[in-house]
Amino acid sequence: MNHDAYPDSYIRGILNTVKTIAMVGFSPKENRPSYFVFKYLLERGFRVIPVNPGQAGKQALGQKIYAALAEIPEPVDMVDIFRAAENVLPIVQEAIALTPQPRVIWMQLSVRNDEAAALAEQAGMKVVMNRCPKIEYGRLSTEISWMGINSRTLSSKRAQILGTGVQRMGLGRAIAPPGPAKDDEENSG
Repeated sequence: MNHDAYPDSYIRGILNTVKTIAMVGFSPKENRPSYFVFKYLLERGFRVIPVNPGQAGKQALGQKIYAALAEIPEPVDMVDIFRAAENVLPIVQEAIALTPQPRVIWMQLSVRNDEAAALAEQAGMKVVMNRCPKIEYGRLSTEISWMGINSRTLSSKRAQILGTGVQRMGLGRAIAPPGPAKDDEENSG
């Protein structure tokens, strides 16, 4: 995998298939990037489990905070890492030791560790480095451009809306948009 440029299909495939995300390096401070991402992903229907040894046992937005990946009592699909690059290898090693193993290791913006990525890929995991799932979800669902941010992607297609407002756009999952059935359209007029 070329970790300098990811195809949209690769990122979309990950975001459409993961359901449970362990966020290592979560901060309960509302002004921290990890908190923004945590809250955003929860609002999009992901199960997000915060991991921070200094906050273990506490709650954040109704979610229990764990000290380590190994303490999480359920399988996780993806490990989202909010730690400096030099701290990533032990986190990936801990993820590899989990049963079952997560399918994805995701390193946040400015976090890149090629050794850890190679180890994860050897274990059969997908890897994303130097990207944010919140930004990628917003970009691929077109939420970002609907909010006035230029994503450099032009399209005449409207984004699929999952509910009311800009905050509920989807990634193109198999959800039918509301509206008249095809038979109703053909029989009208």
